[in-house]
Amino acid sequence: MSYQRILVAIDLSDEAEDVIAAAAKQATLQKQAAIHLVTVIKPLHSGLGGLDAGGSAAMAKLEADLRKNAEQALQAHAQKLNIPPDAVHLKTGNPAQEIKATAKEIQADLIVIGTHGRHGLGLLLGSTANGVLHGVECDVLTVRIH
Repeated sequence: MSYQRILVAIDLSDEAEDVIAAAAKQATLQKQAAIHLVTVIKPLHSGLGGLDAGGSAAMAKLEADLRKNAEQALQAHAQKLNIPPDAVHLKTGNPAQEIKATAKEIQADLIVIGTHGRHGLGLLLGSTANGVLHGVECDVLTVRIH
């Protein structure tokens, strides 16, 4: 299969390099398919167990700082591969849903995403990679990260 647009979903951890390397290899094999990068920031209020912290000025500043740091990290990855700014996507929300929406938006042929390869209960509970895999219309390449 020939891929024209590859969406690389990264979480900005150290393991992102492995996922990006796998995507770059696929792009080279596909005669320089276009690479798009996406990372998704979970809203801070989603991790606060229902506490209403959305109106707090400190919370707003923290979210702005997190977004700024994510933008800088994402741009650094993009520069290494000469990915243009319009192919770099920073989203906020549920990672699996936002990755799938971005893939649809850019008409991706392939999504490359890392997975920790969890087993047992972790597999039953799901992961971002598992969430992306189900319900997406294009191919998905998972890269095992350790």
